Amino acid sequence: MSNCRKAEKKELSRICEIYGVARRFMRDNGNDVQWGESDAPESRLEADIEAGNLYVLEEEGELYGVFAFIVGDDPAYSVIEQGEWKSDTPYAAIHRVASDGSRHQVLGRIMEFAKNEIPHIRIDTYEKNLVMQKALAREGFEKCGIIHVADGTPRIAYEWVR
Repeated sequence: MSNCRKAEKKELSRICEIYGVARRFMRDNGNDVQWGESDAPESRLEADIEAGNLYVLEEEGELYGVFAFIVGDDPAYSVIEQGEWKSDTPYAAIHRVASDGSRHQVLGRIMEFAKNEIPHIRIDTYEKNLVMQKALAREGFEKCGIIHVADGTPRIAYEWVR
């Protein structure tokens, strides 16, 4: 049975391995820009752990997934273009989702956790990340428009409201 819990600093090496596997998977599947030098998730890991925002998925003691779960307003979501948000109620943002590829339905497990924590979730992804776009649709997320992250690059913005 999978367990979702907050990440610990002692797990940073394994977490970095998971991001490496995920990056290679994206490159092999046509997403050649996400998590490059300007937006590498590894640069934020220690701060995410210290803030209590980085979570891992584990099964039988083995880490296989990682994500950031941040409750509260996300500056990247303050302006949305080519659409609008469905709700202005308090929300959590999910960022930097990664898997080592050893398990299926990783986003489903993350969303099971997140949807039990809060009734309103926002997430975004690159235009070329078709795997994530399909997974978000499967999880009931709706496309809402385009947002721009800190480095100015556009992302497709999604939202789920209970």
